[in-house]
Amino acid sequence: MNRAKMMMRFEPHMEKNIFKLFIYDTVTKEGTFDWSTWEAVNSKTSAQYFADQLSQIPDNAEIELYINSNGGSVSEGVAIYNQLKRHPAQKTGYVDGIAYSVASLILQACDKRIMGLGTSMLVHEMWVEVAGNARMLRSAADDLDNWMKANRKVYMERSGMSEEELIALMNEERILTPEECLSMGFIDEISEKLSKDDPDDDPENNPEDDPEDNPDDDPDGDSPQEHVLKNIKQYFDMRESLIKSTHQMTDVSRRRKKN
Repeated sequence: MNRAKMMMRFEPHMEKNIFKLFIYDTVTKEGTFDWSTWEAVNSKTSAQYFADQLSQIPDNAEIELYINSNGGSVSEGVAIYNQLKRHPAQKTGYVDGIAYSVASLILQACDKRIMGLGTSMLVHEMWVEVAGNARMLRSAADDLDNWMKANRKVYMERSGMSEEELIALMNEERILTPEECLSMGFIDEISEKLSKDDPDDDPENNPEDDPEDNPDDDPDGDSPQEHVLKNIKQYFDMRESLIKSTHQMTDVSRRRKKN
């Protein structure tokens, strides 16, 4: 079995003062367990990992953020968004595959937002798994409403949509095409092909980016069995993240009641 793929890669291009960040998996605080090596793997899509990488990037640099993620932990994603927003570097975000849920929110921190052909985005209402009595369930729903109100401001700031329009769109929970995202203000551009001016985007000039020479960096290089196992792992990772978020909401509600 191939070694575990890196969920987020930090790739400096010092000669151009360009730093590339990749979010290619579920956004989560906790790491995963690599069944091929029987070792715990630290999360490379956590806010802490992101903070560590951003601290190495100078203020006058350029950041290229590449996204292919189903989303994940809201708290981690919001923290990553704010870290990116604060960094003085010029930031360009690329959607390479999908930008769903909180991954689409992280994209909004970039100065320029670009979606490729065949990509998609999902902007929707948050959801959590909640357990408890009626009072706790009502409290969790109230907290979720407050979280949604805060997160809608991020999309409204970049898109120019009204809150009513955004609420209606989120309630639909439908997949958005690049053309729809462009018209709604969620992105600034649709990329039809690789830039001819950037030789680093050509596999011949950058062997590390060529899937044939580097199968571990090719998201489509899995065997059918590995692909199924990867999807199952992503589901359980996201479910675990949601359960932890639920516990956090419950703790907040209890402390509020005590005060």
